Amino acid sequence: MAVVPAVEDLVLPPVIAHRGIAHALLGNRKFVVGMAVFILIFGTALIGGALVDPAERRTGAFPARLAPGAGAILGTTSLGQSVAIQWTQAVPNSIQVGLIAATIGTVIGAIIGLVSGYFGGKVDAALRVLIDVFLSVPSLLFLILIASLLRGVGVTSMALIIGLFAWAWPARAVRAQALTLKERAFVNVARLSGMSELEIVGRELLPHMLAWLGANFLNAFIAAILAESGLSILGLGPQRDITLGMMIYWALSYGAIFQNLWWWWLIPVLTLMVLFLALYMVHLGLDETGNPRLRGQG
Repeated sequence: MAVVPAVEDLVLPPVIAHRGIAHALLGNRKFVVGMAVFILIFGTALIGGALVDPAERRTGAFPARLAPGAGAILGTTSLGQSVAIQWTQAVPNSIQVGLIAATIGTVIGAIIGLVSGYFGGKVDAALRVLIDVFLSVPSLLFLILIASLLRGVGVTSMALIIGLFAWAWPARAVRAQALTLKERAFVNVARLSGMSELEIVGRELLPHMLAWLGANFLNAFIAAILAESGLSILGLGPQRDITLGMMIYWALSYGAIFQNLWWWWLIPVLTLMVLFLALYMVHLGLDETGNPRLRGQG
């Protein structure tokens, strides 16, 4: 798992302010390659899913146990389902889980961290205890417990469950940086100019953390997809929806390995690996673009 760099290392350098963040990112090979691979996978799944006849999604719509080839481009399952059609449904659902969970974790973490670090006092003491509690509990065990109690959850519910445990670490990191930034001269100037406390937090402190929050979002995105896949393989995923993790679960449940139906489980595994690699490259590109210490390595 990628390590998110410190916030102070991700303050945008002056060259980016002149050239524009988009132009700088497009000049980074890792970011461009990673984003291109991610868009290719996601776009292929969306377009392929839109072209599929709903009748072809049913069990028994194809001959069972077909190897990848002309009859079925990615083969079929032992239940007569097309692996390619399942893939076009699974990829968007898995990405949806990562997107929702990462957004919830990053937004909640940023708000709590900024409020705790900037306002201090009793507010900081109470929020710091809350953050420490969530950091101290084993989130994986709680995810397994909640998912086992709420059987039959959907993709959105699974994403919400994962997102509720994704905010504590970014909250601690943002709080630490808010404690440092609020003592700097530009914050004092903002106070003297008549800006309110909320305006200072939103217009002065938050922009200094956007690059770091972007890197944290990608890490949370990867972690959420990984968590959903792990829960699904254990049989605790969204039973009514197909995700990459659920594809692996059903393949294992119906003995795909023993029946030598390697394409049934290998394709979702390879897709997860490529997705993780693509998102990690995007993360490295953001890091190299926003971190002055790594500038020029992209």
